[in-house]
Amino acid sequence: MREAFITTTTALLDDDPRTALVLADISAASFRTAQQRHPDRVFNVGIREQLMAGVGGGLALTGLRPILHSYAPFLIDRAYEQIKLDLAHQDVGAVLVSIGASYDAAEEGYTHQSPGDVALLDTLEGWTVHVPGHRDEVPGLLRAAAQHDDRVYVRLSEQENTTAYPDSAHLRTLKKGSSLVIAVGPMLDPVLEATRDLDVTVAYTNTPRPFDVEGLRALATDAVVLVEPYLEGTSARLLSEALRGRPHRALHLGVGRTEVRRYGSWRDHAQEHGLDPAGLRHSIQEFL
Repeated sequence: MREAFITTTTALLDDDPRTALVLADISAASFRTAQQRHPDRVFNVGIREQLMAGVGGGLALTGLRPILHSYAPFLIDRAYEQIKLDLAHQDVGAVLVSIGASYDAAEEGYTHQSPGDVALLDTLEGWTVHVPGHRDEVPGLLRAAAQHDDRVYVRLSEQENTTAYPDSAHLRTLKKGSSLVIAVGPMLDPVLEATRDLDVTVAYTNTPRPFDVEGLRALATDAVVLVEPYLEGTSARLLSEALRGRPHRALHLGVGRTEVRRYGSWRDHAQEHGLDPAGLRHSIQEFL
C-alpha cells in the first residue's frame, strides 16, 4: 500500500498543479525526485509533525490540495491539536495519509502504534476515512480525494486482503446468511476465513466514514458484528444511532484497550487482540 501511495502521489504532483505534498522525514527519500521537479509544492519539514499540519493548513488556504504523510501516531496522535485548529477550525481540507496502522511496526514499540487514530478524528466534524483492504484500492481513493477540498484520512497498512474491491464506499455483500458481520479494510480476509461455514452475511467497506447507514439498515438483522482494524468500539455510537428503534444486539471487535507490552510482528499482535481468524471465530460464535 505504501508503494501504491508513493507512485500515485508522484503522478498526481506531475499531473495536477494544485496538488502539494508535505512530509516530516518519513518517506522523504521516495519523493526526492518529485521534490526536485516540484520544489514549490513538495516540502519536507523534518521531524516536526505539528508543523506539517500547520503548513498543510496554510497551503490549503492558498487554494492548493495538500497531502500530508507520516506514521499514524505521528500524523494523527502527535499533531491532533494542529489538525483540530489548522484544518478543522479554519474549515480547510487536506488528505492525510498514514502508514503503520494499529501495530504494523510492532517491533518499534508503542511509539509507532496508533489503534486510536480513527477514534481521535471522530471527535472532529467532517472527516472522510478510507481504510483500504488491498493495495489496488489505494490509487482510486487517493485520486478521488485529490479532486475536492474536504478533509480526508487514508489509513494504509501492511496487512491486506487477497482481493481488491475498489468500489466499496458502501457496504458490499460478499457472503449471504442470517446474522450480519461487517469487515472494515484488511479485516475482510480474516473474517471470511473465520466465518466460512457459519450462517452469516459478510459485508465489506473500505470507507467507514461516513458510515454507510442506509446499507447497514438494509442488511442488519437482530445480531450485528462489526470488525475494525483499530480500537474496538470506535464505531459503536454510529452503529447504535443507525439502528435506533430496531431491536438488535451488537458485538464490536477491534484492537483491545489493554496495551500489549511486547514486541513481535503485526501478526502476533493481531492474535493477541483476537483479530486473527481463530480469535474472530471464537468471538463471533460465542456471540451468536
